[in-house]
Amino acid sequence: MAALRRRYGASPLHLLLVLASFALAAYAGVRLLEGDTLGVALWFVGAALLHDLVLLPLYAVTDRAVQHLFPEIPGQDLPRPGVNHVRVPLFVSGLLLLVWWPLILGRVDHYTAYTGLPADGFLERWLLITAALFVASAAILVVRRWRESALRGRAAPRE
Repeated sequence: MAALRRRYGASPLHLLLVLASFALAAYAGVRLLEGDTLGVALWFVGAALLHDLVLLPLYAVTDRAVQHLFPEIPGQDLPRPGVNHVRVPLFVSGLLLLVWWPLILGRVDHYTAYTGLPADGFLERWLLITAALFVASAAILVVRRWRESALRGRAAPRE
């Protein structure tokens, strides 16, 4: 057991879970490719190209621009602390858009027929959720900065 851990670098349970996830992914891939193999393959290639050639450079440029909005802490090599207060709500909002984009953009005509629910209002709700995420993140940032300044004020020697 110790030899396996030393050679593999993790516990046997980790290896078992990795192999099980590969088996599940292979099963899902086989089931997915049963129907429209060419369409699925084109979708994967298109998604990879879109991500690598368009979205990844957009992430990088946006992240650099956001980093310039927050002051650098001298002697610290880590990212600027305030950057994550933009990254997290942007990520959650983007993930919601990725999952719900047909409804948010009104691209699903049969939604009401299948569910009996109206398909309108998703854009407004997504925008409200996005705004709430950014407001909550900004409030957390303000509270953190206020607490840091209060702690620095107490730690400073009085003359």
